[in-house]
Amino acid sequence: TLRSPMQLFTFLRQAEPETQEISRAAEVFDTTLCILKDRASRRHKRALVASELLSLEDLALIADLSGCPPPVLPAFCHNDCLANKYRSISGVCNNRCLPFWGTANSALARWLPAEYEDGEREPKGWNHGQLYNGFQLPPVHEVSKKILQSSTRPMLLDAVYCQMLVDWGQYIDHDISFTPQSTSRAAFLGGLDCLKTCENINPCFPIETFPDDKLSGNRSCVPFFRSSPACFSGNAQAATADIKQVLQRQQMNSITSFLDASTVYGHTPYLQSALRDLSNSEGRLAVNSRFTDRSGRPYLPFVPNTPSPCFQDPGDPQGERVDCFLAGDSRVNEVLTLVALHTLWMREHNRIAEALNSLNPHWSSEIIYQEARKIIGALHQIITTRDYVPKIIGREAFDLYIGPYGGYDPTTEPSASNVFSTAAFRFGHATIPSVLRRLNQSFQEHERFSSLSLHKTFFSPWRLIKEGGLEPVLRGLLGTPAAVVTPEKLLTEELTERLVVLTVPGGLDLAALNLQRGRDHGLPGYNDWRTFCGLDRIATQDDFREVVKDASVVGKIMDLFRHPDNIDVWLGGLVEEPLPGSRTGPLFSCLIGKQIKMIRDGDRFWWESEGVFTQGQRVELLRHSLSRVICDNSEVNEAPLDPFRFGKYPDGFLLCDNIPSMNLEAWREEPSPGMM
Repeated sequence: TLRSPMQLFTFLRQAEPETQEISRAAEVFDTTLCILKDRASRRHKRALVASELLSLEDLALIADLSGCPPPVLPAFCHNDCLANKYRSISGVCNNRCLPFWGTANSALARWLPAEYEDGEREPKGWNHGQLYNGFQLPPVHEVSKKILQSSTRPMLLDAVYCQMLVDWGQYIDHDISFTPQSTSRAAFLGGLDCLKTCENINPCFPIETFPDDKLSGNRSCVPFFRSSPACFSGNAQAATADIKQVLQRQQMNSITSFLDASTVYGHTPYLQSALRDLSNSEGRLAVNSRFTDRSGRPYLPFVPNTPSPCFQDPGDPQGERVDCFLAGDSRVNEVLTLVALHTLWMREHNRIAEALNSLNPHWSSEIIYQEARKIIGALHQIITTRDYVPKIIGREAFDLYIGPYGGYDPTTEPSASNVFSTAAFRFGHATIPSVLRRLNQSFQEHERFSSLSLHKTFFSPWRLIKEGGLEPVLRGLLGTPAAVVTPEKLLTEELTERLVVLTVPGGLDLAALNLQRGRDHGLPGYNDWRTFCGLDRIATQDDFREVVKDASVVGKIMDLFRHPDNIDVWLGGLVEEPLPGSRTGPLFSCLIGKQIKMIRDGDRFWWESEGVFTQGQRVELLRHSLSRVICDNSEVNEAPLDPFRFGKYPDGFLLCDNIPSMNLEAWREEPSPGMM
């Protein structure tokens, strides 16, 4: 039985079986190092670090005995036609010399060495009384209460961009990184249940709360599971001479780092197969066998293990069950807007597959599937880099950090970095509104399906099937202005007090979770990342005011942290004044820009890379847009040309007939004589 928000949140973010197996092996490896270190320290009667005890050869042996996968060697990469034409589902061998770069189930990249209290694996805040620059770090829940949710004023609305900008960011984040939590629910040494203890004992790292806090009831903490460590991989660390850094706890990215539409297709052979309709010869994705919308358009299939824990319609307890949906990413059911975007892209794949089958009847089911997948991946890349990222980091930062495409660079590591996935790209949490608006054909409040408080959209896929399909939600995304981040109003109470709450008592605090996750991952502080980006360090309160502009918020942060070097990177980046024409400050613009460039330049299958598409195909891909995808796969018949720009309907909205579309004739291929 799932009793608490944390249990539900954890259950519905479970990684694939393959990832869980690797996580378990990594946890055995990590626990073995702890035991060896502890025993040696007792024997020598002094604190030792693992780097004093073990060589790289020892680590490789322990990793092997723990069940970590063996290193992927270049010789493993096939050189056949399919391997050169289509990316592997796990990302392996994208880089032929370094086959593990960017792959699923590999370590997040470190742009700066991790900072742990013991130098190796204990997060900041693990040892009570530990001082930083002469002060203790403030507990994350106190930071959330006093800074991130301190204002009751309503969020400001964006005059330029619509809500789709926010939700595309979340969707695309789920294409780049997913860090699984520990597979164990109890402490490895001692067996304490993480849901019941307030002790820091791996993998439990509970969040301290105030007395009588409604999040924790009568307890002094909220449960928090550490992220699973990454398995030691000999080849991944071969270039690192410093064994101290090699021995630091790393975290895993369970999905591919590439912008490859893994949200649609998955990241393991098993999941990819489960998502395909293998009963026909047209290269399609599987669809729901029980429900379609009123126009006969398909929904995503349900998860194989039912009944699933997604919420049901409370107004119709005897009604037909609507289970959790199955998609390429397990987080699909978290919020209705994500379900809508996932459904849209499944439909777009099948639309394209049908067209390619008509154009090229000689193509096999596998070729149709792979060609449609390649087109969908390219569209994810184009929409993200052409339409989304410049609005987030600003055109100037885009030109500085990303710039024009110069071709595939096999020396660029495309792996998602720890600071990007755990801090910088979580800037979007501050732009999530408290209400999901659902609109009718005139882009006004829907007569039958009213707008919903955000917490009523969590894990509730039944609302799409029983409450009007995708259209009210999609119109809400296009016809509602986005929220603007201001330092004095950062996160809505829907996220800090009612995350994952509907019929389950209690709640979670997303701001506290983010800060605790950053400490769990050993992220260096705000000032170190400013130095990394070539920005001036913050030395005084006046320096900080120059960057934040809000003296009251600066005062609150400095009162809590006492020293600028102690400020968590997510908080510091979030309160910076946005750059002109952007939605992020200088630090996050830098970190996001650098990451997107690396993902682009280090991807052998990037859509602009030589030989991936013909010139004619590239021209057609550029004609397509997210607005066109919405037009082709829903009953929405008007949309803005740029789906991220806000215009008060009907200003800026075009009939779908006037929105350009790619011509798939560019993919027509004459059969070779042997196929006739």
